[in-house]
Amino acid sequence: MLAAPLLLLLLFVPVRPSSAAQLPNQGQAKDVPIATNGQPFPWDRMRLPKTVYPLHYDLTIHPNLTTLDFTGVARILLDVHEDTSMVVLHAKQMQVSNVLLLAPEGVRPLRVLEYPPFHQLALLSDSVLTKGRRYEVQLEFAANLSDSFHGFYKSSYRTKNGEVRVLASTQFEATFARGAFPCFDEPAFKANFTIRIIREPRHISISNMPKVLIHRTLSLPGDLLEDHFDTTVKMSTYLVAYIVSDFLSVSKTTQHGVKISVYAVPEKIDQTAFALDAAVKLLDFYDDYFDIPYPLPKQDLAAIPDFQSGAMENWGLTTYRETGLLFDPNKSSASDKLGLVKVIAHELAHQWFGNLVTMEWWNDLWLNEGFAKFMEYISLDITYPELQVDDFFLGKCFEAMEVDSLSSSHPVSTHVENPTQIQEMFDDVSYDKGACILNMLRDFLTPEAFEIGIIRYLKRYSYQNTVNSHLWESLTNICNSDDLDEGRIKHKEFCSKQSIQSGASKWFSGDELDVRAIMDTWTLQEGFPLVTVEVRGREVRLSQERYLKTDDPSLTEGFLWQIPLTYMTSASNTIHRFLLKTKTDVLYLPEKVDWVKFNVDMSGYYMVHYAGEGWNSIIKLLQHNHTALTSNDRASLIQNVFQLVSVGKVRLDTALELSLYLSRETEIMAVTQGFGELVPLYKLMEKRDMAALENQMKGYIVDLFRGLIDRQEWTDSGSVSERVLRSYLLLFGCVRNYPPCVTKATQLFNKWRESDGNMSLPVDVTMAVFVIGARTPEGWDFLFEKYRSSLQMSVKSRLKSAMAVTPLQDKLKWMMEQSLHGEVMKTQDLPDVIVSVSRNPRGYKLAWDFFRANWHTLIKKFDLGSHTISYMVTGVTSQYSTREMLIEVRSFFGSLTEETGSEMRCIRQAYETIEDNIRWMDTNLPLLQGWLDKRSRRDVHEDL
Repeated sequence: MLAAPLLLLLLFVPVRPSSAAQLPNQGQAKDVPIATNGQPFPWDRMRLPKTVYPLHYDLTIHPNLTTLDFTGVARILLDVHEDTSMVVLHAKQMQVSNVLLLAPEGVRPLRVLEYPPFHQLALLSDSVLTKGRRYEVQLEFAANLSDSFHGFYKSSYRTKNGEVRVLASTQFEATFARGAFPCFDEPAFKANFTIRIIREPRHISISNMPKVLIHRTLSLPGDLLEDHFDTTVKMSTYLVAYIVSDFLSVSKTTQHGVKISVYAVPEKIDQTAFALDAAVKLLDFYDDYFDIPYPLPKQDLAAIPDFQSGAMENWGLTTYRETGLLFDPNKSSASDKLGLVKVIAHELAHQWFGNLVTMEWWNDLWLNEGFAKFMEYISLDITYPELQVDDFFLGKCFEAMEVDSLSSSHPVSTHVENPTQIQEMFDDVSYDKGACILNMLRDFLTPEAFEIGIIRYLKRYSYQNTVNSHLWESLTNICNSDDLDEGRIKHKEFCSKQSIQSGASKWFSGDELDVRAIMDTWTLQEGFPLVTVEVRGREVRLSQERYLKTDDPSLTEGFLWQIPLTYMTSASNTIHRFLLKTKTDVLYLPEKVDWVKFNVDMSGYYMVHYAGEGWNSIIKLLQHNHTALTSNDRASLIQNVFQLVSVGKVRLDTALELSLYLSRETEIMAVTQGFGELVPLYKLMEKRDMAALENQMKGYIVDLFRGLIDRQEWTDSGSVSERVLRSYLLLFGCVRNYPPCVTKATQLFNKWRESDGNMSLPVDVTMAVFVIGARTPEGWDFLFEKYRSSLQMSVKSRLKSAMAVTPLQDKLKWMMEQSLHGEVMKTQDLPDVIVSVSRNPRGYKLAWDFFRANWHTLIKKFDLGSHTISYMVTGVTSQYSTREMLIEVRSFFGSLTEETGSEMRCIRQAYETIEDNIRWMDTNLPLLQGWLDKRSRRDVHEDL
């Protein structure tokens, strides 16, 4: 699953079992669970017993899109692993009736008990189900289509003529299949599924598999049709999918003979060509890269009008937000294109990582999500080199570190028990940190060794479930061939080369390298290391500690990582490698050097502090010859130095001196990281009454980037990175009232408005133009009119973002209310609207009030523990920096109960972030004021 787009501050969360999830084997006295009929429920754990396993589900589903409910029948073939007289499985908010056991001795009814707190049903048999035998149970069920974004839910869209059309779609990850049919809803209970869908002739239905044969659509009484789908491969319940809609589709076939189709609402089917080509290209790439043929005959991609996350990897039927799949070459931007292929690359990678090989339990979700996030970059680097995807990977590691630097972070692999805790695993740590530590391991083992190891992992565990250690074993001793590796030419070449190499090969030879021992330090403990480097002559002293934004030093004790260090020096371009396994160590350089740069290209997930004169020598290098380092190296230095200010390792004026070099920077990663560290400083001030210093800081940033902003053309020319950077710079210039930007954007907006929106604006400059237009009531209303009538999802998305930047408070309030209603603006966009309004200096109080007032509606619609709720909690509060606001935030979240979210990790993250902001302001405001004053005096002096 991919998190929703634009969620730039996604955060998540620890996992003390909540009281509902206290396990009986923990030795405490425990109340016996009581079923809904008042009788004792025979099972007292949240996880299902392992006495019976499902082998096959025969499902018939009949949704009614007029009455918005559905009925169904499930026949489940069971394999009994231990003698038992009960079958415990999941069902949530549905009526279950006529439950039968189909045994060799005949058919008989089963008694049913229900325990809603754990979403469990117990089916009780008078006679014992015998170990080693197979039985079938049959259950009839009925429920309403969900009006959230989970389970089997209702979606709708409005045609050009204003007619509202309804469809039904599924989203079962992580624990929502149980709301659509009774099932064993845990990832390790894999089974085959045979699905039939009953529908009206005006709709079509699609599912994981193709229809059996064209004439396997049967006519039923009441003018209904029944579609029969082929049986799936063995898979987990969360990957089952079906959609009933009036969608149209376009199709192509891959080189390997897989039929790819893209489905969308009829009026947007002309925006599917780009996604179709991308899916064909990427599925072919993975087929070859993993050396395992895609196992299904088809892969559908469907654009769903209402969709909470970014996309979902259901096997054979991946589902997407419309913005994640639809593309208009004339109206979509360079970053839209990049975003779209990344989402498709992510979901198609899951067809192997996640679907073919699945984590045993949600504690290792990162095995799915970290890999899919990582493979986005590996695949696009090869299939779409022109997108320069490498320019953006580092940003993911910085985002992960943002969350991982708080004491409320969690290990990549974390104990989770209940659905809320499972939902909380879908965060930056599982996705982005997971991807970054895989990237570090790949750099450490070499790309060839890494590729051989992951192919071995996928082949060994196809159709099975895995834990962390299975991956590490597959990446160890890769040159000791086993039968799975026969025939891989790349493998043989690599291993014969390895035996010839000398010095460097001790990095890779299996007998000296314990991959599991190294990687356990990165997956089983939270946080990440800060490596302090001090150069004394030829001696380099190293030490490591946990990087943590806290004033409690005891929280950093007891952490130790095995860190694959890389470094280069002024004396040589060679990348040197060293595995730091201890708290401190010493390296010796062959000669004295002017500077040393550790964590080359930031391929390692750690920060570096250059003690002694270290930072000064780096500042000198950046001032005089910044291109001696790669742009990733420069971006990592900017990030490291400002983050070290937060923990008191570096003075703020040192970091600001380093930032001065940015006036000569042109590369996207370093420029955006410069903004990323400097802009939050004035965002904190916008929520306090300190206009003078705030404007001084804003002026400094505009001055720093003025040369680069002035050089931007108002066109769509250049590479993807240049175009993404142009959008970013012009938008910043306009928001910050930089006169040349405002003048140009105002001219363009007026012309565009005079043409009634028909004039074609360069896509890359539209955000800058719209933001200026949104400043007046007439301009805002015009943008809203265009938003309402546009069928281009990327245009709608930009219009919506620009409207949320307006200073007009009544408009901001109205936008939030409309998004909550979901008529004119989709409710799926509400989280982005609330967070945008909360970052708007004229809107942050409105957003906070709206958020509190509608909390109970939000957690119902978007689900407790979900990434979306966490995004809103942290997004709305992350720029507060006063004790008054901290008290207000604590008092609101403190008033919640566990059922309404009080235990969520994101709430602790919100408290920590505000406390960190307060500490930062208390410590650094005088320094900032002094440095800016000194600089303006210096500038005046230079002008005289």
